[in-house]
Parts: sequence; structure tokens; C-alpha cells
Amino acid sequence: MTIDRRTFLASGAAAAVPWPALAQRRSGRNMIIVNALGGLADPNVEREADRRMLSDRVIADARASGLTAVNVTLGYVAGDEDPFEQTIREIARWNARVRRRPADLLQVLTAADILRARRERRIGVIYGFQNAAMMGGDAGRVEVFADLGVRVVQLTYNPANSLGDGSMAPQNRGLTRFGREVVERLNAARLMVDLSHSGERTCLDAARASTAPISINHTGCRSLVDLPRNKSDEELRLVAARGGFVGIYFMPFVNARSVCTAADVTLHLEHAVNVCGEDHVGIGTDGGTTGIDDMAAYRAAMRAEVASRRAAGIGARGENPDTLPFCEELSGPNQYRRLIALLEARRWPARRIEKIMGLNFVGFARRVWGE
Repeated sequence: MTIDRRTFLASGAAAAVPWPALAQRRSGRNMIIVNALGGLADPNVEREADRRMLSDRVIADARASGLTAVNVTLGYVAGDEDPFEQTIREIARWNARVRRRPADLLQVLTAADILRARRERRIGVIYGFQNAAMMGGDAGRVEVFADLGVRVVQLTYNPANSLGDGSMAPQNRGLTRFGREVVERLNAARLMVDLSHSGERTCLDAARASTAPISINHTGCRSLVDLPRNKSDEELRLVAARGGFVGIYFMPFVNARSVCTAADVTLHLEHAVNVCGEDHVGIGTDGGTTGIDDMAAYRAAMRAEVASRRAAGIGARGENPDTLPFCEELSGPNQYRRLIALLEARRWPARRIEKIMGLNFVGFARRVWGE
């Protein structure tokens, strides 16, 4: 069984995990649930042709989870393909997926589209990048991608690129002149500037350079676990102070042993709320809602993938061969209900939970995209 990086991150799921009856009773189905970085993929398929399809199971699982909308990664992230050409092909592929399932999927272009998806009982699909390398040396491509429906642009992946340094770039050099030009174009086109995976100086530089609120769509808190993929309080505080959004992930980086638990996720959410305020925090799980059928095969594939990422220089500290790239306790179609139950058990007010699960992202989208 082979699983590419994006597929196993998009799965974010494992075999069923027992949970208290409370989690089953309180479904969260009436909430708007927005995953600021996730996926719609089946981690159990092996053929590339099958991976390109959205199966009935994937759609059913996403619906069962209560998901309203999700930012899906498309286009170039890493590898040997031409970043621009690969990205154009993947936009076309996602357009075809949405066209084939008009009763199930709705492409999100504005904040109002998220509410429309909920009203029409469809899943909102937000087109997003996890690397801006497809800009090449031409910041004018921002308008091209905006016209093609892209709404989120993450400036860097883990290594450095022409815009700035990623979280694993050792020099931590900050935003480049070209990066500043791209941020300016993104602001003008009303696209989200996502600072996930960025180095600290790049994040701080971009947050200050942007004239619009910016986001960190999937991260953890470095004050709790000191890993490069997590963000410092200074970064979190600046993003929030400028009207932005921070999404907490269900990833091994929330735990010092690189084994994510539900308790870890709640602690990172609480820390982010304490630093940013409850109006600027949400979830960006970095995963999907379809479960793993063969965990032994999945673990073997993950070991190989981690080794491959290290060899290619795109891995992050905290990616270990014997850990999973998601939280087993918050996985599969019940993951959001489980999180809601945990937050209720910690006596979070209902309104705060609603904000974290989706309302804050909708508010941020209004500030950036408009209605």
C-alpha cells in the first residue's frame, strides 16, 4: 500500500476510537464547521486514478462529520514537477470534481458561499495553496490564480522559496522583496495570506507588510511544544492584533513526543485563545474525515514517506517514523463532535465553541474576501 504525503495528511483518520456517550449525543450538526486546512480524500486507495476521484465514501464521511466547508490544498507543494503547470492542472481537476457533484460540493469564493453551502446542505470547497512557488518570478500570477478561484495562498512550505524562509530554513531570513510584492498583490486581489509553515521572521514580516488581516491556518503553539512548525506567542499575538485568524491542527507537533492526543489539541486551543482572544482562533486540522481501513499498512507507508521527505529536504522536526500525522482520538467522521464534547467538558461557553468550530473563520473570510 502506498500513500503520498498529501493523501495521508488529508486522511487525518484512523480506526474507530471509543468515546464517551456524551460525544455521540451532542452532535454539533447545527454548528457551522469550517476546517481552515483539511482535505477530501480516501487514504485507503492505492491507484493514482482512484486518488483523483472523490468517492461516495469520502463525501458521505464529510457529510456525516457535519463539515460545512474546507480549505483543500491543490497545486504544487514540493517535488520535481513544474510548479505553475502542476498547479493549473490541479485547479482543472478540482473544477471537474465540483462539476461532477453539484448536489454535494460548492466552490467557495466569498464568505457568503460558506453560509450558502450550509443552507443548501453541500460541502464548501475552498481552493488553497501550501506553497507560493507557482508564482515563479511573476507576482502578476496572483491575479491569474484569483480569477481561477484560488482563495488562500500560503507563502512558503517548510524550506525557503523566492518569497521567504519556511519553518525549516536555518537562516530565518524573513520576507524577500518579491515576497512583499506578492503580499501586496494578494491584498489587492482580496486573497488570504496564509503564514502556516513559514519561518518566524517571514511570518512577522508578512503580518506587518500586509494591509489586510492575515492567517496561520494550521499550526500549534510553540510555548507549549517547541517545534519549528508551531508558532511563537509573538507571531500569534501579531496575527490576532491585525484582525487575523489562527487555526490549530490535529497533528503530532502538538505533543513533545510527537503523538497527538485530544487533550493536546484542547490545550493548544486554550493557549491560542488566551494569546489571541476567542474571536481569532479556529481549527485547521490538516486532515480529512475518512478512516483508515488497514492501520498496519498505513504505518508502513508513513515510515517510507517520512524517510522520503527527509531525503528530499522538505520534512519538519517532529515528523517521526513511528508516529501518525493526525490525532487518533480526533479522527474519522466523529472528530468534530468529539472535540465539541471535550470543550464542553472543560466548561467552554457554547458561543465560544461555535466561534472556534467555524464562525471565526467566516468572520475572517468576510474581512478578506468580502460577502
